[in-house]
Amino acid sequence: MHRPTNQRNLKFVLPFAAAAILSFAAAVPQPGLAGTPEKPAFGVYDPNADFANTKGIDIEHVFMPWSNIDLASLRKADAYAAERGRDLLLSVEPWSWSTDGTLPNDQLHDMILAGDYDGHIEEVCGAIGGLNTPVTIRWGHEMDSNTERYAWSLWSPEDYVTAYRRFVNECRKVAPNAKFMWSPLGEASLKAYYPGDTYVDTIGLTVFGFQQYDKDQYGREMGFTEHLAARYKLVAEYNKPVVVAEAGCAGDQVYIDRCLQELVSPGAQFTQLEGVIYFNDIDPVAWPGHGTPNWRVPSDTFDFSN
Repeated sequence: MHRPTNQRNLKFVLPFAAAAILSFAAAVPQPGLAGTPEKPAFGVYDPNADFANTKGIDIEHVFMPWSNIDLASLRKADAYAAERGRDLLLSVEPWSWSTDGTLPNDQLHDMILAGDYDGHIEEVCGAIGGLNTPVTIRWGHEMDSNTERYAWSLWSPEDYVTAYRRFVNECRKVAPNAKFMWSPLGEASLKAYYPGDTYVDTIGLTVFGFQQYDKDQYGREMGFTEHLAARYKLVAEYNKPVVVAEAGCAGDQVYIDRCLQELVSPGAQFTQLEGVIYFNDIDPVAWPGHGTPNWRVPSDTFDFSN
């Protein structure tokens, strides 16, 4: 997704009602997710708590840095999710802040492998390991992005894989029940970043439908299902549960209605798709030449109580 390099992490200390996705259906986390291709589980990143009382949402999605953690806010998110019967998806972003500013990308990677960030991992995963709700951790997402949005997307595939594996190995020591989501953007290069089956419980993808951007970029509108199909094809061979970890629709009302319909029911052809998560916020950064799309939808848009 298009976003600034160092803003998203700040969201974690704002309203903690941060989102939702799919259910693991038990107090102890289980492999895979509860949805099916015919009826994917649904969730929504919801920093304004628009869907606090919406029925049928199963998981809260929270973005957080791996340093300077607001433990009180994390506990509130845990309690918020538990009260609503939702599990947690935590997108942990390995920002490279230091007392001297942002570290060069290669230095950040070298320090991770040298163990200099093991304390960060122990702190964030130790806190996660003490939560009451089942948790899936999404670390260093969209590593295959061809922009400079994230420090970790500028690493070589080999460097990313070694850093991802180190994070998971260290995290498992203090959060043994956590599951892990490997979550590329969906570019053709993603295969080079795959860390191996033992490090991945679920694969996440990013799929946004932006009407005007599609027209300018591709010469026509592209539906949500069409966008998803291209990305899904790249990861299906791993035989892992697939989740659209970030999804959104922006355009005129006809386009949005069609996009949302496809988003909720993308089709049984996606045989490993188990969930879709809506990103219910204004994009924090402009798309090139198109401003900042507003993905927010009314609070009554999604209601799965019937």
